[in-house]
Formats: sequence, structure tokens, C-alpha cells
Amino acid sequence: MSKIFAFSIRKDEEPYLKEWAAAHPAVEVDYTDKLLTPETAKLAKGADGVVVYQQLDYTPETLQALADLGITKMSLRNVGVDNIDMDKAKELGFEITNVPVYSPNAIAEHAAIQTARILRQTKRLDAKIAHGDLRWAPTIGREVRDQTVGIIGTGHIGRVYMQIMEGFGAKVIAYDVYKNPELDKKGYYVDSLDDLYKQADVVSLHVPAMDSNYHMINDETIAEMKDDAVLVNVSRGPLVDTAAVVRALDSGKLFGFVMDTYENEVGIFNEDWTGKEFPDKVLKDLINRPNVLVTPHTAFYTTHAVRNMVVKAFDNNLALVEGQTPETPVEVK
Repeated sequence: MSKIFAFSIRKDEEPYLKEWAAAHPAVEVDYTDKLLTPETAKLAKGADGVVVYQQLDYTPETLQALADLGITKMSLRNVGVDNIDMDKAKELGFEITNVPVYSPNAIAEHAAIQTARILRQTKRLDAKIAHGDLRWAPTIGREVRDQTVGIIGTGHIGRVYMQIMEGFGAKVIAYDVYKNPELDKKGYYVDSLDDLYKQADVVSLHVPAMDSNYHMINDETIAEMKDDAVLVNVSRGPLVDTAAVVRALDSGKLFGFVMDTYENEVGIFNEDWTGKEFPDKVLKDLINRPNVLVTPHTAFYTTHAVRNMVVKAFDNNLALVEGQTPETPVEVK
């Protein structure tokens, strides 16, 4: 009988883990709510593979701890693999999978909803109403259909966001290093990021974080944007120079900012700070601004997406354990 051990299983993931286990009675499944670390790796002793998801780095020490137990088959329940020490993984012979597509709609819908909220100034309006001020002015909104929405990255999520924005009636333009042939034929792409920044009323990011696009949104690129532009980041925190965005909000260059990811989010997001001193003054300031919508990396967080993340990760891991080709392998290089 094969055994798969899962780390950092949340309460909302448990029903889908149990559903998968019931459908695979020949596989022993065990799990913990603890993150995978060099110290907790021992909990997987006797397993043939592990299923994981965490913001912590998969350090050389963590990977070595698993390998010392004879475990080199690891399946992520998420997309990103940038926190894995690939050199060590390759040295130890790890086989790794991820779940690159679990629900593009979840993230795209979140981005679209927040974009519309920023344009209609709902945060300001909610605060007024809560204090008994039911006057309209000066909290006037902008219609989505009047905007040019610039989408950077036309993968699964970017394309769904495009469809939603077009459903509102917005004009959509896009930029991607790797153009989608169908979108290219329809004339969505502009020639450069500069062109997109100059034309777009809303700039929405839908690209992975890489060294080449670190702080792609910065003082210089914001200066190229239209006055009163809206910036949307539901992708990765390091894409945005937060200090530059704060300056643009202070100056009025940016009308608003939608932020589901933050470059310093590890150790802050997905924690309860009630009654405690908040550790990040910049983030606290952003949260308190009336034209900034902060969510703690929850764009993905729907029942549909969570089920897919769990089920697909376990399917992948079982394929690895049984010597079969998984659906979504990650190249270890």
C-alpha cells in the first residue's frame, strides 16, 4: 500500500482530502496542519510522497530532511515554485509537481470585483454611510465601460479577466511576451508595456514573479501611466515597488490600488493580528487608505479552487509514487 503525507492542511481543505482518500482506498493518507520544515519533515516518515503548500521556502535543509526519509516525490497544491531550492532538489533527485490551473475564474473574478469597487469608490461610500452621511457628493464613481483596461499577462487568469471586463463594456488592451495567437488575431495586443501604460485607465497584472520583472511597477513605469490610473495586483507581491505606489497615491497620480499580494506578505498575511501590534507600518497605512483595497492573498480562495488544489495535487503525487507521468510536472533544473 502506498502512503502519501500532506503538510499544512487547513480545515477548509480537510473535506476534499478525505473525499480523495475515500476514493483511493488502496492509498494510506495522513496529514498535519503544520508547515513543512526540517523539524516537521519527520512526521512524513514511512510515506512515499508528500503533498505541500506554504509560503515558507523549501530550503536545502528542508529538502534534505525529506530525502533522509527516502522521500523525493513532492506535489505542491499551488502554482508557484520560486520558493523551492531547485539546485538542492536536483541534487537529491526530487520529482516535483504543482497545480498551475486550479481556478482562473476565482482570481479573475476577485480582480474584476475589486476593480469595479475602486472605480465606484465603495470603500469611501461605505465609510460615509457607516457614520450616517448619506450625501452623494463628492464620492462619484467611474463606469467600467468608460475605461481602457490594460492587462499584462494573457494566461488563463488574464484571459478570464479580459472576458469579465469586456462583459462590463470596457475596452481591453493587452501585453504579453508570449502572445496568444487567437488574441493576437483579434488585435488585443499593444507593441510594448510603454504603450499599455500610456493608454490604460486600469493596469492589471497577471504574470508570475521572476528576476526579470522584479518591481516592474516602479516610479518610472507609474510616471508613464495616465493620471488617475488604477493599479491591480492579484499576481505576486514582488512585481510592485510598494514605496513607489505609496508615492503615487500620495501625489494623486494613482486613483486607486487593488492589492491581493504584497512583497513583504510572508509572516503577515493569513495571521490574526487582533489585539496585537501590527508589524508593518507601510501595509497598515495602505489598509487604512480609502482608495486602496487590501486582501491577504485570498483571490484564489474559493471552494471550487481549494477542492481542485487538493485533488489535483494528490492525483499528481499518486502518479509519481506509482511511477507514472503526472499531469503537471515541474522541471527540476
